[in-house]
Amino acid sequence: MTVGITGLGTYVPDETVTGEAIAAESGIPEEVVVEKMGVREKRVCPPDGDHATDMSVKAAEAALADADVDPTDLDVVVYHGSEYKDHVVWSAAAAITDRIGATNAYATESYTLCAGAPIALRQVTAQLETEPIDTALLVAASREEDLVDYGNEDSSFMFNFGSGASALVVEAGADGDGSDAATDDDPFGGRARATVRASAAETDGSFADDVVMPAGGSKRPPSEETVREGLHTLDVPDPEGMKERLGPVSLPAYLSVADTALERSGFERGDLDYVALTHMKRSFHERVLDELGLDPASDGYYLDEYGHVQSVDQALALEAGVETGRLEPGDLVCLLAAGTGYTWSATVLRWQG
Repeated sequence: MTVGITGLGTYVPDETVTGEAIAAESGIPEEVVVEKMGVREKRVCPPDGDHATDMSVKAAEAALADADVDPTDLDVVVYHGSEYKDHVVWSAAAAITDRIGATNAYATESYTLCAGAPIALRQVTAQLETEPIDTALLVAASREEDLVDYGNEDSSFMFNFGSGASALVVEAGADGDGSDAATDDDPFGGRARATVRASAAETDGSFADDVVMPAGGSKRPPSEETVREGLHTLDVPDPEGMKERLGPVSLPAYLSVADTALERSGFERGDLDYVALTHMKRSFHERVLDELGLDPASDGYYLDEYGHVQSVDQALALEAGVETGRLEPGDLVCLLAAGTGYTWSATVLRWQG
């Protein structure tokens, strides 16, 4: 069996915030925000619109159209976006399933913060390979920019958070028996954007409490006091300690999951053509690609007009790679991500076009 991505869709809000504006609000020099943090601008949502499900539905509709798949043909809808969504303790996946008319699908959610895209693709690929289902929709959205306090210098590494959504239609295609060369070579009839290979992930749970929203959970439920004290934005309790501990392990972890996913797929670094990487500071983005033997100027895409859109980053980088001619049919691609907690993840694709 071959698992392929047959549809790709993204959505970003119309409203933008520039690096210049972030610098003015935070007091951080504009050069640092734009060049070091890598935010020329990013997309932000209006308070009364573009909620997680709104953006997800728009991305899903684009992906379904790209795949030429009717929503009623979906077997499962998986939401792997932000937990900051329309409501708390609530299934965005179920709402999205209803709104797109996926009447024959069941809905579920997968949450690995910013490492979510490679892992959700890994999970649904395994389902398609082992269960009697054929077609899945992966959808994600984030507007965690709402949770950023630009006056809190301790959380400055999150000032790049932007908003948007992505969707992938993922299908199982039966391998041929040799009787029809065209079908055997392409079980998707020319519709595949990519075929899915292997994945890898690893976690260092010692970082679990390094990024938190202090109030709103069971340890400190929301109250007038927590709202008054401004405890409902993201915070880093020990920024220097986190930086000191994360620095030595982050690059090796990125490279480890990439190497493992490549090896499991039957490849090595020298075979890699393009990396769709989580948005991070510019220098580290370039270093990761350089360590993988790639040219940051042509073998990846730096999302400095979007910022970091949680697990949407990989789809944005794929789409931008196609639009700029950096990603071409036949390229070997690695979706490479990391999320606080800390988890690093990778999934390898063969791009078809």
